[in-house]
Amino acid sequence: MRKAPRLNAILERINDSRSVDVVDLAGMLGVSEATIRRDLQSLSRSGLLVRTHGGAIANDLDAEIPTQIKAARRQTEKSRIGQAAAALVPDGAVVGMSGGTTTLELARALTGRQRIAIVTNALNIGSDLIGRAGLHLVVIGGVARPSGEMVGPAAEAMLGNYHLDMAFIGVDGLTAEHGCTTYDEMEAQTDRAFLQQASRAVVLADHSKLGLVRFAQITGLANIDQVVTDRAAPADQLDSLRAVGVDVLTV
Repeated sequence: MRKAPRLNAILERINDSRSVDVVDLAGMLGVSEATIRRDLQSLSRSGLLVRTHGGAIANDLDAEIPTQIKAARRQTEKSRIGQAAAALVPDGAVVGMSGGTTTLELARALTGRQRIAIVTNALNIGSDLIGRAGLHLVVIGGVARPSGEMVGPAAEAMLGNYHLDMAFIGVDGLTAEHGCTTYDEMEAQTDRAFLQQASRAVVLADHSKLGLVRFAQITGLANIDQVVTDRAAPADQLDSLRAVGVDVLTV
């Protein structure tokens, strides 16, 4: 098993059981105990767990998961969400797209389409789409976050030059009461700028984001037209989103 899926499996296990053991993880993942120790040390440095003698315990602090690990999580669900979101985009549209592993799947689903302009602040999306026939690509500049997103006043000023038919944003938390939230306040503000420039606002979020509230609010749900999520989303969370007037698509 490669490193990113392995780290993801460790995080999933510790999320379920709240603690992990080196010997058990080595057997489950088919790697050496030394490899597991290095993995636990790496996750500990990122603040995602607390290292203990012989294993690790969950870190209940609100730590952001590194992008390379996020990319391996719930890939099937994210791909379905991306495909469904792409089906909402008509040819000829101007599409704004914030960063995130789910919006990256949307970007990939739009390759091969015709006369679509994409405005994004995500370096990974830009590198994936550059040179694709049929797509006009604009990459926003700004302050680079570890996630690969360009944020801050420069990014927001550049966004102000464009009208977007649709804006798709990824989130780290989504609830009916607190709306769309993320870990970083500058990222939240730049995401908000995408929504302000768009005629239609769509949130892409796999089921793990529903019911969570993170540090910085992007926007309340009054400013969101639609949420696209996967079928594993909790029914009570879907009902609460629909109750405040948000159109919810599950795929």
